Amino acid sequence: MASFIPEEKISEIKNAADIVDVVSESVLLKKAGKNFTGLCPFHSEKTPSFTVSPDKQIFHCFGCNTGGNVFSFVMKQEGLGFPEAARRLAKRYGVELPNKALSAEQKKKISQREHLFDLNRRAANFYHGALLKSPAAQKARAYLIQRGFSKDTIESFKLGFALDGWDHLLRYLSQKRISTLLLEKSGLILPRKNRSGYYDRFRNRIIFPIFDVNSQIIGFGGRVLDDTLPKYLNSPETMIYNKRRSLYGIHRAKDKCRASGTVLIVEGYLDLLALHQHGIENAVATLGTALTADQIKVLKRHAGQMVLVYDSDEAGIRSAKRCIETFWEEHVDFRREDVFREEKADTRILVLPAGHDPDSYIQENGSEAFLNLASNAAGIITFLMECAIREHGLTTEGKIRVISELQKPLAAVNDQVARSIYIQQVAERVGVSEAAVMERVRALGAIQYQQRGPTTRSPSGTDGHDSVLTRSDTADGLLTDGDSRFERRIIAMMLQFPDILPEINSLNVLEYFENDYLKSVAEMIVNLNPTTTEQISELICGIEDDGQQAMVAALALEDESWNKSGCLKLLRTYVDNRQQVRSNEWLEKQIMAAEKNNDQDLLITLLSQKQKLAERREKQKMALLGDK
Repeated sequence: MASFIPEEKISEIKNAADIVDVVSESVLLKKAGKNFTGLCPFHSEKTPSFTVSPDKQIFHCFGCNTGGNVFSFVMKQEGLGFPEAARRLAKRYGVELPNKALSAEQKKKISQREHLFDLNRRAANFYHGALLKSPAAQKARAYLIQRGFSKDTIESFKLGFALDGWDHLLRYLSQKRISTLLLEKSGLILPRKNRSGYYDRFRNRIIFPIFDVNSQIIGFGGRVLDDTLPKYLNSPETMIYNKRRSLYGIHRAKDKCRASGTVLIVEGYLDLLALHQHGIENAVATLGTALTADQIKVLKRHAGQMVLVYDSDEAGIRSAKRCIETFWEEHVDFRREDVFREEKADTRILVLPAGHDPDSYIQENGSEAFLNLASNAAGIITFLMECAIREHGLTTEGKIRVISELQKPLAAVNDQVARSIYIQQVAERVGVSEAAVMERVRALGAIQYQQRGPTTRSPSGTDGHDSVLTRSDTADGLLTDGDSRFERRIIAMMLQFPDILPEINSLNVLEYFENDYLKSVAEMIVNLNPTTTEQISELICGIEDDGQQAMVAALALEDESWNKSGCLKLLRTYVDNRQQVRSNEWLEKQIMAAEKNNDQDLLITLLSQKQKLAERREKQKMALLGDK
């Protein structure tokens, strides 16, 4: 959609907008040297870690690792896509956007989307009116009252009722001259098997309109009033509705989530309505599926802590475990391990007391009791540990199985202090030594290292964000296990001292990058070829990945002095090291071949070369240590 706004207009908006001005509307900023700081609007904190640079027109929070330019801020703060954010900024700063210059295909796509939104609005009004006024909806009204839902809740979420019959909605919308082709695309009607006509998808069901983050209706859910199957029926996916990215109630919850810093995630429409009616408005519901990676990304824009709420039965526990798997896949990618890819959302699991779902618990015990449970919800490791103990017990064999199940989650905890605390907790709960648990975790880590190659995380700072690279890091093992950290350092240099870019090219530095994720960012910088640091905001405009945007903002805001001689020394050290690593890998292969062929003369020669290479690396290491 970004292409629907001409690039020259994007540049005009970027040049007209002032990020300090925009951020100041929602964040109290204070001058701190050449930058501004304040409390982050995207997570709860007491000490300011949110920095805005007026010179570079970027922001970054060193607490939750969110960053970007003025477009990124508006998108995250308002829950908008790029085109909507750009249009909002254009209107604010008086930049006129053309209404033409769209291709026929683009115009058709926009027109279809607008027609589908309008159609869903009309359908929702029809269902809502039927629920409130139709005598045939009396049973549905009684059911909602019996479940404890007020008139305000019914109005706020625009609940409706699909009358019992084959074509009530079809006839109503046909009278409004809406084509059956558009109705079929919306999923509101279905073709008869013999293709002789159409019939309504939703019949004799309570209707739950599904809103997007901008309060536009994108689809519907329907629930029966009897034992008919399926109990719940949802709209099919359409041009405007993707259930893997959508969340029920997000339009009403987003502001409360930002204010509280927490989002509660339940599984059903009625559970969500019960929470909102009892004043717990920072809650959303998934749409008939386990929590997806796309939904996690949406929620991370609005809250720093997630509480997944489940029933205590077997199905609830299974759902919780499925969601945890999704969470690990989204937050900890073992195949591409990069600190800026992981946004540190605090995720907890709330399993309700036996026999309760969120609706029944809050109706019986009230909102304060529910919030107390949520505030004491277990972290992921604790939850998985208790589940494993319940399943396997604490016999000798049971303990072995428990530790085996916890290996991967423990290995995925990147904060060394947190991992040590969790290992101590597991060891005490299961009744084995910490050393035994640590050994199993390290064994798995070694396997993952071999599978993904030599990339490592930079050490975490005590303030909750990851440091880029210190001088002592460069001397630690002469980069062999720290190339990713060194590559981030090079990117920081490229952003803060663009005069070095010609040398980056002449030395072919990017050819030696081991981390593909970092390499793609470095290539973007080279392609843009900025001449000043003020062009960083322009660079961010071309980056779609949130993690890469945050990384660029963080590295650009690092306070460090660069000069050409220091930069060249850093680059030559890196290139020389990578060349040595590749030479060493080649030597290892040749040594293995010589051993296999029992070629003693060649083997002695190769081992001598390997020894000289090791001595050279040691001298370089000592030189770096001497420079500290």
